[in-house]
Amino acid sequence: MSQQYSEDAIRTLDWKEHIRRRPGMYIGKLGDGSYQDDGIYVLLKEVMDNSIDEYMMGFGKKIDVTVQDGQVTIRDFGRGIPLGKVIDVASKMNTGAKYDSKVFKKSVGLNGVGIKAVNALSTIFTVTAFRDGECKKVEFSKGDVIKDYEIEPTSEENGTFVSFCPDAEIFEKYNFRDEYIEPLLRNYTYLNAGLAINYNGKTYKSKNGLLDLLNENMTSPGIYPLIHLQAEDFEVALTHGNQYGEEYYTFVNGQHTTQGGTHQIAFREALVKTVREFYNKNFDVSDIRTGVIAAISIKIEEPVFESQTKTKLGSKDMGPNGPSVRNYVSDFIKKELDNFLHRNTETAELLMRKILESEKERKAISGIQKLAKERAKKVSLHNKKLRDCRVHYSSNNEDAPNSSIFITEGDSASGSITKARSVNTQAVFSLKGKPLNSYGLTRKVVYENEEFNLLQAALNIEDGLETLRYNHVIIATDADVDGMHIRLLLITFFLQFFPELVKNGHLYILQTPLFRVRNKKKTIYCYSDEEKDKAIKSLGANPEITRFKGLGEISPDEFKHFIGKDVRLEPVRMRKEDAVSQLLSFYMGKNTPDRQNFIIDNLVVEEDPA
Repeated sequence: MSQQYSEDAIRTLDWKEHIRRRPGMYIGKLGDGSYQDDGIYVLLKEVMDNSIDEYMMGFGKKIDVTVQDGQVTIRDFGRGIPLGKVIDVASKMNTGAKYDSKVFKKSVGLNGVGIKAVNALSTIFTVTAFRDGECKKVEFSKGDVIKDYEIEPTSEENGTFVSFCPDAEIFEKYNFRDEYIEPLLRNYTYLNAGLAINYNGKTYKSKNGLLDLLNENMTSPGIYPLIHLQAEDFEVALTHGNQYGEEYYTFVNGQHTTQGGTHQIAFREALVKTVREFYNKNFDVSDIRTGVIAAISIKIEEPVFESQTKTKLGSKDMGPNGPSVRNYVSDFIKKELDNFLHRNTETAELLMRKILESEKERKAISGIQKLAKERAKKVSLHNKKLRDCRVHYSSNNEDAPNSSIFITEGDSASGSITKARSVNTQAVFSLKGKPLNSYGLTRKVVYENEEFNLLQAALNIEDGLETLRYNHVIIATDADVDGMHIRLLLITFFLQFFPELVKNGHLYILQTPLFRVRNKKKTIYCYSDEEKDKAIKSLGANPEITRFKGLGEISPDEFKHFIGKDVRLEPVRMRKEDAVSQLLSFYMGKNTPDRQNFIIDNLVVEEDPA
């Protein structure tokens, strides 16, 4: 019998209950801290954004941040929350100074939700406001007030202190990682030149803003010196590198928009238009933009984002009464970049040479590109290599951050993953064997090689990352020599032709267990010899030990444990010190004596367990 749809069936969740039941609506995916877009980093950001807004308004020159044993503390030296409003600001929805555009004209957290979400999703959440010789402290747990302290005199400087521990019931076995926190804090300093952020004893500070950001992050050298252009509400630093694809670091009011949005689209259009007019030549769009490396920061009144986690800007205008983002960026770039190129003839010549080289290469592959696109279109109607999922990263779905694609080799491994996967968020792409070694080849190979062409089409990244269909691109190969070689070949392909995919943290290696140790009562999967030894000890006398030689040996029933909520993914990361061209030439180039010696020195012969 169907339930009665009556007034009794309709209930309103209070604010904290709603956040705790549907956290994805407020902070994106949950996660345990293994990935840079996991929810615990969004919590840290929500609190930081309030402190940054104070700095942007001219209050406080430093922010102290500590993360220890799962607890985060953030102390800014701004004006401090008005003492009578501390409880309201931390626990009443749609309460905050940011509704008054005069006070917080171009801030990020405009929805009045941020700090409340942190409060509701933390077991302990403490906020203390210091203001003009007085302080007010309130302690919460899961959004409820535990202790409301009286206002007391203080000798502390003005500002706000927030401390929180994410709720382990919601963020299971979470762990904050410095490798994700440090870039986040560094970005704040690049966007707020002069601000000092002290994090666990280290101080981050930037003198030259976006110039410093590019100098710190570029993995291939620019072919001309960095161009740096600034206005009150817009700043850009750019160059071109000898790489395929485009590399962008974009920000709105200090928020890192990893998925771009209207400001990035406007910049790309403006760059093409300005370059064409400066040289008075109708260059192809892709010839101008191939190899561009740019950092863009824009300040907008009341920005609109396409998701709660604010990774993609949706605003069409600079503010309620301002010009469109497109016109504003176009006018700025037209004037400032045009002036710069006129004044710096050497840079203008180097840029021209780069465009002509790109044009030459594009024309050489245009015929095969057209054929390849037609072939991919036919195949996509019935692409046996791709078993797609329902939710894609480029969609507005709550599950979009969880969208993944496993790139596997061999029918048995593909079959196991396909049967075990979540059809909602996990896709599978099957390779028929070892992919081609693309090292040293031109982009022509992406279209000539059917497998690469179909992989590019499946990911939908031919024209950039804005249309990327999966947040996690996962290489799932055996842990033997052949599997390692396939990993290297795929990483080479992405580094050569789509470095921005790696740069933006989308490429991962799937870790699968090497051993299964079990007795009649318990099964333990082990990812290393150390874990195996520990499991043998814990299970006692004579457990059964199985060594997995390949993914195809793992049954779908077991595989679901390794690609479900406990999935172990190793990110493929690039830093400035990783000289991509040198890495690739060492591992994937001709067999040099150096490489042979390296392989011999690092060869490990593993024996099967007795």
